[in-house]
Amino acid sequence: MSMREICRGAACLALALAALPPHALGQTPQGPYGFGSAASQEELADFFAIPADGRRLPSGSGDAARGAKVYADQCAACHGAQLEGNPAKGIGGDKLIGGRGTLASSTPVKTVESYWPYATTLFDYIKRAMPFNAPGSLSDEDVYSVVAYILSKAEMIKATDRMNATMLPKVIMPNRDGFEGDPRPELQLYR
Repeated sequence: MSMREICRGAACLALALAALPPHALGQTPQGPYGFGSAASQEELADFFAIPADGRRLPSGSGDAARGAKVYADQCAACHGAQLEGNPAKGIGGDKLIGGRGTLASSTPVKTVESYWPYATTLFDYIKRAMPFNAPGSLSDEDVYSVVAYILSKAEMIKATDRMNATMLPKVIMPNRDGFEGDPRPELQLYR
């Protein structure tokens, strides 16, 4: 028997097993269609953002000094050495600081400093989506450090402040009160 025939046979077997109902494999059928299983809280945790109050922030900490190094290595290529952004290079790294008070003007500058209402959102976004070429690759300490660096450059915290799960939710962002609540009652279903 050739390797091709063996592989073809294995593929057929895998498809046949996948088509069997769960009870045929000794599993208890679940769900409305008789297959699958309920997701665990750990599995679901990956699909929910860290809320403004900081629940589910990981342990660890970081400071602006370490953040400057991580930023230079992992972020500056897209966001600029001075957090000024790189739109001209075509890689689309947004400007990160500046723009306070411009959102209601004819030339708004949307940055972490001018737009984002919660520092915990900054942590969550960096942790999940950055760096662009390797999202989710930064350690929790690296993320806390980059957040501390950005917030210190925006003069929202001191360069010597340490960011962690306790301190980060306490940072008052300049646009914290710049959003209106969403009055749709169905949103209560997701809380």
